[in-house]
Amino acid sequence: MAESPDDGTCGALCPECLRPLPARRERRGDAVVLRRVCPEHGEAAAVIWRGAPAFDSWRRAKTPSRPPETRTVAGRGCPFDCGLCPEHGQHTCTAVVEVTQTCDLGCPVCYASSGSGAAPDESAAALVRRLADLRRAAGPCNLQLSGGEPTLRPDLPEIVRAARDLGFGLVQLNTNGLRLGREPGYARTLAAAGLQSVFLQFDGPDEACAILRGRPLLAEKLRALDACAAAGLGVVLVVTLLRGANDRALGGILRLALERAPAVRGLHLQPAAGFGRFPGRLDDARRITLPEALTLLVGQSGGLLRAEDFHPPCCEHERCSFSARFALRGGVLTPVPEGGCCEPGPLREPLAAAEGARRARAAVAAQWAAAPQPAAAPRDDLERFLAGAQTRLGISCMAFQDADTLELERVRGCCIHVLAPDGRLIPFCLYNLTSRRGAALYRGGGA
Repeated sequence: MAESPDDGTCGALCPECLRPLPARRERRGDAVVLRRVCPEHGEAAAVIWRGAPAFDSWRRAKTPSRPPETRTVAGRGCPFDCGLCPEHGQHTCTAVVEVTQTCDLGCPVCYASSGSGAAPDESAAALVRRLADLRRAAGPCNLQLSGGEPTLRPDLPEIVRAARDLGFGLVQLNTNGLRLGREPGYARTLAAAGLQSVFLQFDGPDEACAILRGRPLLAEKLRALDACAAAGLGVVLVVTLLRGANDRALGGILRLALERAPAVRGLHLQPAAGFGRFPGRLDDARRITLPEALTLLVGQSGGLLRAEDFHPPCCEHERCSFSARFALRGGVLTPVPEGGCCEPGPLREPLAAAEGARRARAAVAAQWAAAPQPAAAPRDDLERFLAGAQTRLGISCMAFQDADTLELERVRGCCIHVLAPDGRLIPFCLYNLTSRRGAALYRGGGA
């Protein structure tokens, strides 16, 4: 019989009908497999961890606590009571607000299924009222304006300005970057309105873009990056990672991030998950797990990175991410003591959920916003050396869950929440979850 990590069962879903089921995590060689049996659809199994670091070693002790405001009751049981419900164990670190469902791309891997047939945008006034309600409920969390493609809204600068006035910790734009690179002055307009960070879709070479986005886009992405740098906006390069598309391109993307620092403030990997418009089930052969993403990144870094530089999160569930922060000087990366979202290594005491969220919000806001500008240009080699020593690059990865891999304990530890149209806050993976048949659990007003 296969060995079961953690000596027990966990909660999962049937990927066909999304029925909650008891599941087991079983070790098969160097992999950990999530296995469960639906009385209607039979057995389902999917790899959730593969390779090093070992599954049982990736730990960060935390003490869960109820969010400061809950908007639903625990009645039907997880995952059907989100809003957040009193059984949720983590506070909001980042709130994702979709300001439009229209888009100027038709990406085959779009988790939001944006584009044709999108509903009309709500007015800026109605959206700002929802943002004010979010700020009251979730506190000074970081805010990501998403979509669809947010830059298609002509009133986006007005929305950004209102969000900054409301006092969110960070106001960030999640964008494909096409308008930023195409329209002179647009990035400066957003920066003047108060935008601090750009979460830039960046999947690497044209061959990868053609697979993931439907057409070559590298030149347009580089123009967007130039525009953001000129406007003083911090940029995070966000890589949707898919085996056979760009899993061999991480070294080149890392080198580009180093060359474009300090405008580039972060490199963030997101292994593809099987939800939204992704074509069919993401089988185990194509799925890239969290440790595999780390191995690929380190292996292609040319010795700049080590696996031991990275650690589990202090906010979301430990198996959801890895992160580290580096000082960059002369093309060399040196891990900084504060690590990614909190200090590296084991904690002496479990970290309280509220404190983990506070640390993560502060670290992300400080790292991903534009780099502080020196009071004056460096006058000599010594000043240039000292200025270069202050450059920081955050490197991280978020392993999203789909219907095949979702574990309910991980969902209850989620700190990235989508603001639903009715004001509820839904964990990101649940909001975007779709069954193998394409049925959504929450997106579109479900559950």
